[in-house]
Amino acid sequence: MKPLLSQVHLLKLSFLALLSFTTLLLHTTLSYPHLVPLLLSCAACALVYLLTRPHPILLLNYSCYKPPNHRKCTYKVCEDFVRRSADLTPESIEFMRNIYLKSGLGDETYAPPFIFEGHSHPTLKCAVQEAQEGMFSAVDSLLSKAQIGPNLIDQVIVTCGSFSPSPSLSSLIVNRYKLKPDVKTYNLSGMGCSSGVLAIDLASRVLRSSRKIQYALVIITESISLNWYLGDNRSMLVTNCIFRVGCAAAVITNDPSRRRVAKMELVDSLRTHHGADDGAYRAAFQEEDGNGNTGISLTKDLIRVAGVNLREHIKILAPRVLPLIQLAQYVYSAMVAGDGKKAAVPDFTAAFEHLCVHTGGKAVIEQVGRVLRLNDSVTEPARMTLHRFGNTSCSLVFYELAYFEAKQRVKRGDRTWMLAFGTGFKVGSLVWRWLRDASQESDNPWSDCIDAYPVTAW
Repeated sequence: MKPLLSQVHLLKLSFLALLSFTTLLLHTTLSYPHLVPLLLSCAACALVYLLTRPHPILLLNYSCYKPPNHRKCTYKVCEDFVRRSADLTPESIEFMRNIYLKSGLGDETYAPPFIFEGHSHPTLKCAVQEAQEGMFSAVDSLLSKAQIGPNLIDQVIVTCGSFSPSPSLSSLIVNRYKLKPDVKTYNLSGMGCSSGVLAIDLASRVLRSSRKIQYALVIITESISLNWYLGDNRSMLVTNCIFRVGCAAAVITNDPSRRRVAKMELVDSLRTHHGADDGAYRAAFQEEDGNGNTGISLTKDLIRVAGVNLREHIKILAPRVLPLIQLAQYVYSAMVAGDGKKAAVPDFTAAFEHLCVHTGGKAVIEQVGRVLRLNDSVTEPARMTLHRFGNTSCSLVFYELAYFEAKQRVKRGDRTWMLAFGTGFKVGSLVWRWLRDASQESDNPWSDCIDAYPVTAW
């Protein structure tokens, strides 16, 4: 009923506007006949604008999955599990131990079910269980607090980088929530940690292309179970140490009447793909090691690739978001830079009150901080999210968003920049404007520990 009511409301406003214009035109015709052509031209321009302007893209609400306490992946849990594995050599176990201790992860991140069930080799059943627990919990919580019934969902977008079962995860959602037959579903895979940002961008494009009021359910998750690496390649062992369980869900709409209850409005989005460069393409790569074990190799070149392509990305983003003074300084710096010198990076904190920096790992956060010249207070949410939840892949920026809300730092009108990297190599940005102040919500994943943060993570 809500889309119908919003259309009726819009019709009433249009009628009132038409009545007002008719009255003004009549008055002008009688009093100032020479102004009638000008008034008609202005009216025509206004009508064209009203008919062609895109609907606003609003985020009604979002929810982040918080696994139960018995899934906490403490250092002892990690050590016990890897020592039970017959596939890992003592040298590999020691290497993983050193990576973990330097990773910036705390003792309260979450691991998938198979870690606690005595299985050293995860199965498809384990992966499906992990996906179901995260997605169902996040969506149940989201639909409840957004007060959206499943019958209102017009689009479903599910992104999961490295787990693509058949039927698809989007079909699993349709079946679970008994969505209507004409619902449109999209299932994204293989897009890495940036796919959460890319999924929101896709939803916005689908909604903007529609002349109807619609609602999109976006689910952002990853599966660790079938990506657990059981070989001795050190570049592949790193993923075992930093990736953890996480999932987020969001409801996006183009219904302007929902602005008063929406959390944020999407102001801009940008996606850049740097896969034409071989080094960028292979910086994070799924392949088999020499013994046939499949894993994702995080090469030593990954941090350099992230820095180089972030600079390319902000060359496009900067003119869209920077204040005029910052933009002028940036353009001047680019003009005078020569002989291999890099243009000075503009101060993006002048454009945004909040930054959700990609929480890919300690080195990635530090590299983003160096490139964008960010101080520790700006990267605090990223460092604390890594400490509390680990690298949850594509959902990580939403756990950072929840950190801002839990800390009550968000005010109406504030601007937030979400920045994420993905395999391929991709960089994605979302620019949001907050439509209301931060609110205390019972399902915020930080609600039981926010007073203990920030901590010294490294």
